[in-house]
Amino acid sequence: MNDQRLRLDLTALADEVTSVDLRDRTLRTSRRLGIQRAVATSAAALVLIAAAAGTAFAIRPNESPPPLPADTPSVTATPTPTPTPTPTPSNSAGDTPGAPPSNGSSTNTPSVQFGKLFYGPTEMTKGEPANLRSWRPGESPVRLAALPEPAALIFRASISPDGRRIAWVQGDQEGGTNLYTADVDGSDRQRMRTNVNSICVKPTWSPDGRHLLFEEWTDDGPGRLGVLDTDSAKLTVRWWASKPVGCHPLWSSDGATIAMDTHAGVTLFDSSGNRKRDMPGLDPRGTWANGDVMSLSPDGDRIALDRPESGTEGREDDVQTPRVGAVRDTQTGKEVRLPLGGRKSRQVYFQSDGSMIVRVQVGSGYAVLLVDKDGKKVSETAEPASLKGMKILAVVD
Repeated sequence: MNDQRLRLDLTALADEVTSVDLRDRTLRTSRRLGIQRAVATSAAALVLIAAAAGTAFAIRPNESPPPLPADTPSVTATPTPTPTPTPTPSNSAGDTPGAPPSNGSSTNTPSVQFGKLFYGPTEMTKGEPANLRSWRPGESPVRLAALPEPAALIFRASISPDGRRIAWVQGDQEGGTNLYTADVDGSDRQRMRTNVNSICVKPTWSPDGRHLLFEEWTDDGPGRLGVLDTDSAKLTVRWWASKPVGCHPLWSSDGATIAMDTHAGVTLFDSSGNRKRDMPGLDPRGTWANGDVMSLSPDGDRIALDRPESGTEGREDDVQTPRVGAVRDTQTGKEVRLPLGGRKSRQVYFQSDGSMIVRVQVGSGYAVLLVDKDGKKVSETAEPASLKGMKILAVVD
């Protein structure tokens, strides 16, 4: 199986459907990939026995960077050391923050402060690892852990709320998919779980930075959702009783709400997986029917969504497709106005105090706005040019 065959299969499936919805595509792709993954795993075993020429369904990290020692525990066993290619964080050459735009200020008020922004790449050389980066206005960007393609891509890696740990799913040579965690500099890498899906439900940190929501593979595709205790000796899992059909989970910082992109638009669950309600205003015929969830406010009353820019809807599988972002009230579905100054919002992330980091396009580059919870602009800072080809993964205080 290869990417081309997969794309052809998905295209054929799409042609049979009269009403096309981006969310439906994502959910159908997840299920289809689950079935194909099981077939591919069996086929890989036969190929190895026959010693035929072929390619294992795996993602290999680049072996050129020097490996660092790391821990790789099994699902229930004590960790054993394993190498991992990852550099030590450093200030990268050329990562000098630009001057603030002429119509903005980089001075923050004492009550509302910029958090630290984490970035992931939008494009990678196939098979090559790529570094994540962090940046706080007034400082230089810092190069962080190198993750394999496609785990490093935007929305595939998850940063803990305290900014100290990262979680991602990585394939192996046998066709398996494993959940890993590490410090953001790449050290203390550990394998937490096997047979994990990352197509639709990426591992998502709880507010305490200890637990991870993930989805387990089954023989016929994506299976049950569980919450993994990453600090427990046996890596225990509390399984959700129901199987919500959704993607891209977000966990509110008060721990009470998990939002997912579903057929209903956006559905809100409690931390145990019990359905709370569907968000209004996202009818399949509505303007934001195809919006992906991006960030959830501390108490779950507002949500940041994004969608492909007008005229690019057919390129939803391309992570470089221009996106536009908006904030909506989860109770009413109404859009929350942002002080953009006539510019396009590309990404919006909530901070734990309810303020927002809004990324806007300025000419050929970007700036980040700090907006308080009442929707008033506090400050604006130009992004360093070196972050232009990346997207924000998370914002932490």
